[in-house]
Amino acid sequence: MAQGTPISCSLGALKLVLVLLGIALAGYIGGPSLYWQFMEGLKEAASCSPCECDCPSEAARFSIIPPGLSNLSLQDCGKLNPEMKQEMERNMTDLLSEELRLQQSVAEANQQHAELTLLDAKKLASQYQKEAEKCNAGIETCEGARERAEASLVIERRTSALWEKRARQMGWKD
Repeated sequence: MAQGTPISCSLGALKLVLVLLGIALAGYIGGPSLYWQFMEGLKEAASCSPCECDCPSEAARFSIIPPGLSNLSLQDCGKLNPEMKQEMERNMTDLLSEELRLQQSVAEANQQHAELTLLDAKKLASQYQKEAEKCNAGIETCEGARERAEASLVIERRTSALWEKRARQMGWKD
């Protein structure tokens, strides 16, 4: 029993140290951001109320600008330009349908390009096939010629052997 007490005491101390270490680590990681938020909050609370000034009203400010140039609203932006006016009056369905038409034309162009590429690939494949057939025909011709030459060589060797045999019978020596 006396031996169990120091172990449990040291485990408790270890847990306490780990908890304190975790709290210190959390404070180290989150502390600076919390500090700056707190300081910013103090600055906002300590700032003075908005100043009151003798600024001219909106109408008075625009009275300085000549009458033809005082229209600063975005609604009147393109009214003088007929193309811009027409573009601004189009509704969303027109814009979406135009977008779809544009996407369709791009898709058709891509499809046409793919078809042309496929056609070129088919032409090249056909050309290579013809070349391969020519090559195979040439190989067959060469193979036939080789076989004929081999047969003729066999006949020539037999004939040479026969003539040599006759020559030896008649007394010819190497």
